[in-house]
Amino acid sequence: QVQLVESGGGLVQAGGSLRLACAASGFTFSRYNMGWYRQAPGKQRELVAAITRGGSTNYADSVKGRFTISRDNAKNTVYLQMNTLKPEDTANYYCAASLFATMSRSGIGMDFWGKGTLVTVSS
Repeated sequence: QVQLVESGGGLVQAGGSLRLACAASGFTFSRYNMGWYRQAPGKQRELVAAITRGGSTNYADSVKGRFTISRDNAKNTVYLQMNTLKPEDTANYYCAASLFATMSRSGIGMDFWGKGTLVTVSS
C-alpha cells in the first residue's frame, strides 16, 4: 500500500522556521522524483519545490533562498526546510511523487500524494 505521510506543520510567527518531512512507503522511493506543493484557502495548488531522484532541485520564485528541499533515500523521506516564513506561506503543504522529473505547477500527473500538513504563519 502506497503511503506518503507529511509531518512538521504548525503555527509559527513570521520570520520563523519549520521543517516538514514526508515519509514514503509502499513503493521504491529512490526511483521517484519528489515535490512539495501547497494550497492556500481560495487559491490554486502550486509547486513549491522539487527534487529529482538524482538530487537536482528547483524552487518556485516565491520561496527561492528561503526554502530547501532534500531527500534521504535510506529513510525514504523527503524534507522541506522553510526559513524566514511569511504570512503568505500559510497553506496546506503536500508531498507528491512522480516517475517523471518534470512536474507540473498544478500537480497534474503526479503518481502519489500525501494528505497534507497545515502551516500557519502569523504576522
